[in-house]
Amino acid sequence: MSLSTSVPIIYPESDGQPLADNTIQFRLIVTIQGGIDALFIDNPNVFVAGDLFWYPVEGEPWIRQAPDVMVVMGRPKGDRRSYKQWEEENIPPQVVFEIVSKSNTRQELEGAKRRFYERYGVEEYYLFNPDKGILKGWRRDREVELLQPIPQMLGWVSPRLGIRFEVVEGELQLYRPDGERFVTYLESIEYRELERQRAEQERQRAEQERQRAEQERQRAEQAEQAQREAIPKLLAMGLSVEQIAEALSLPVDTVRVVARIK
Repeated sequence: MSLSTSVPIIYPESDGQPLADNTIQFRLIVTIQGGIDALFIDNPNVFVAGDLFWYPVEGEPWIRQAPDVMVVMGRPKGDRRSYKQWEEENIPPQVVFEIVSKSNTRQELEGAKRRFYERYGVEEYYLFNPDKGILKGWRRDREVELLQPIPQMLGWVSPRLGIRFEVVEGELQLYRPDGERFVTYLESIEYRELERQRAEQERQRAEQERQRAEQERQRAEQAEQAQREAIPKLLAMGLSVEQIAEALSLPVDTVRVVARIK
């Protein structure tokens, strides 16, 4: 009888490095991840993650990357400790984003990482340098199965995500298919507060209109009551029905009804 001595393979969940090197990089990562997640909020089979280890090959934990943001179409939402591709119907991330920090090199991002993404099935790779305001992108060419540079990124629309890329005054701006801009968490809070204030102002205006309408109704009722009360008095003064109707701007029939005259 022999006992198995095989050691289980460990797939690390962290490399001990921070999510971002600075607040700019962190803000962009969170904004992109949250914006894409919100864009596909009604689609249960779009998984979006930030700084999550992706293991494309079972049994080889040294083959891995942790894109700043990755999008997997065709896999359910939910928490994961890492993305083990063989447990995910072997579906690789189709879209990845990297935000340049001072610890990154061009050789790393445009060389080693691009080749990794190219080899393991990524369809779109986007790279933004916030210090220089430079945006680059690569898209898989199915004829040669290589990630080829996108010649013009400004105004580019992602085939997979439908989002539009712009750089405004050195700042990366992403736009949803409906034209709405991706916003930071703080901006979303500010927008919600503005919407709440606008809604409250509309409610107050509607209430003021209701009160004005009620006041007009009451004034009309009071005027009508005053006219009705004046008819018997005018009759007692000897005025005819026709004279009363003309004086009060009322139909003759109305005067007759109030005066009970046939």
